[in-house]
Amino acid sequence: MSEKKRKSTSAAAVKEPSAKQQKLDPTKEKAGCRIRIKHGSEGVLYWMLRDHRVQDNWALIHAQQLALKEKLPLHVCFCLFVPKSELSTLRHYSFMLKGLKEVEKKCRSLDIQFHLLHGSAGDVLPGFVSDRELGAVVTDFSPLREPLQWLEDVKKTLPKDIPLIQVDAHNIVPCWVASPKLEYAARTIRGKLTKLLPQFLTDFPLVEKHPYTTARTAKLIDWEKTLASLQVDRDVGEPEWAMPGTKGGVAMLESFIDERLKLFATQRNDPNIAGLSQLSPWIRFGHLSAQRVALQVQSSGKFAGPSVATFIEELVVRRELTDNFCFYNEKYDSVEGTHDWAQKSLKAHAKDKREYLYTREQLEKAKTHDKLWNASQYQMITEGKMHGFLRMYWAKKILEWTSSPEEALSIALYLNDRYSLDGQDPNGFVGCMWSIGGIHDRAWGERKVFGKVRYMNYKGCQRKFDVARFEKKYCPKNL
Repeated sequence: MSEKKRKSTSAAAVKEPSAKQQKLDPTKEKAGCRIRIKHGSEGVLYWMLRDHRVQDNWALIHAQQLALKEKLPLHVCFCLFVPKSELSTLRHYSFMLKGLKEVEKKCRSLDIQFHLLHGSAGDVLPGFVSDRELGAVVTDFSPLREPLQWLEDVKKTLPKDIPLIQVDAHNIVPCWVASPKLEYAARTIRGKLTKLLPQFLTDFPLVEKHPYTTARTAKLIDWEKTLASLQVDRDVGEPEWAMPGTKGGVAMLESFIDERLKLFATQRNDPNIAGLSQLSPWIRFGHLSAQRVALQVQSSGKFAGPSVATFIEELVVRRELTDNFCFYNEKYDSVEGTHDWAQKSLKAHAKDKREYLYTREQLEKAKTHDKLWNASQYQMITEGKMHGFLRMYWAKKILEWTSSPEEALSIALYLNDRYSLDGQDPNGFVGCMWSIGGIHDRAWGERKVFGKVRYMNYKGCQRKFDVARFEKKYCPKNL
C-alpha cells in the first residue's frame, strides 16, 4: 500500500494486534522523508477528526512514522465543539465521548499524549500547536462541508512553517485516488475500486509504544463532567443496544461474522430477520475501520458463501461511493445536487396533488396513516437505527406526503441526522438523496409526485416481508 497515495499534503483489530502485524519502521517510510519538520520542534500532532481509534488508523500511523523519524514525542488531540443545533443530541455526543475515552486510555498505554481541546479547531488548534512547539500536524479526512471548513480555518492560522498533512483513514481506497471526479453510480466506480483493492486492502502496521516522551504531559480529562457540561438535547437519549468505542464495535463485528453474515446475501432486506451487520455507528464515528471489517469478513467469514461478496459490495463500493458524492458535489444535501433528469421531472410534478400532507412535527412524532412508516420512524426515535430497506421506503414516503421535493429532503435529513446514531454522515446524505432525488439510480417510468424517481409502496413491502409482524413490534397502539 502506497502511503504517498493515501495522504494529501494539501491540507483495532478484531483481536489485540498480533505479532504478525508489521511494526513501524521509519527508515522505510519514504513519504515521510519528503516532509520537512521545523528544526527544534517538540513533537508531532495527530488532529483526530473523523476516525476515533488508535489501531487500524492510517493517519495516526503516518503521524507516528514522522515522529519516529524525527525522534520526537507524539500527541493526539480532538477539538470538542458543540454547534447550537437541533442535531446536537445526547445520543451522538455520548457515543462519541465514550469512544474518545477509550482512545485516551489506549494512547496513555502507548506513551502517546491525548489532549481534549474545547472549541472549534480554527480557534484552538493553531494556538495549541504553537504553545507546545509542535513541528507537524497530521489529520484524517471527511468529505463533508463542516470538517472541510475546519481544515481551511486551521490552514489560515497555522504557522506557515508547520506542515499540515491530510490522510484518508476512513476509506479503504483513498477518496482522491479512487476517482478524481464525481461518479454517476456504483457501476462507474466499482471497476476502479476493484482494480485498486489489491494495493490498498492490506493489513495495518501497528501503532506501537512510543519511545520518545515529553515532560509536559496532557491534562487529565474528567469524561463524565465533560459530557454533563455539554449543551445538547438530552431528550434524544442513548440507545441500549450499541456499546460505544472500538471494543463495542469489535464485539458487534464478531457477532455479525458468527451469527448474521450467513444470512446477509438472501435475507438482508427483511426487517424481521437479524441479517445486517449493525456496524454503521462504529464506522461512522471511526471507532472501527472499514478496512479491518473487510479483512476480517474475508478471512473469518469464508464459509458464509455468497454473503461475503455481497457484504463487501455494500461495505466498499456503496459506502465509498457516498464519500465520492459528498466530496465532489458541493450540493450533496440539496435537490440541486441531483441529476438533471431528476430535477426536471420532480419540478414538473412539484404541484401534483398529494393524497396526504404532513408537517415535520407530525412526521417526527410518527403521526401518519401508515403503520409501517410509523413503526420505522418510532424505531429510529427509540433505538437510533432503522433497517436499510425501510430507510428507502421511509424517505420516499416523505416525498409523497410533503409539499415539495425540497421540503421532503430537508425533513428526511433532519430526522435522520437527529435520531439515527449513524446520522450526519455521507451514507445518510446519499441515502436520502437516492430515495428522494434519484442519485446513483436511473430514471424510471413517470408517475404522479415522483416524476421519474423510483417509486415504492406499501404493497411492495408486503411482498418482501411480513409487514404486520414488524408493525406489531414497533408501532405503539397510541400512535
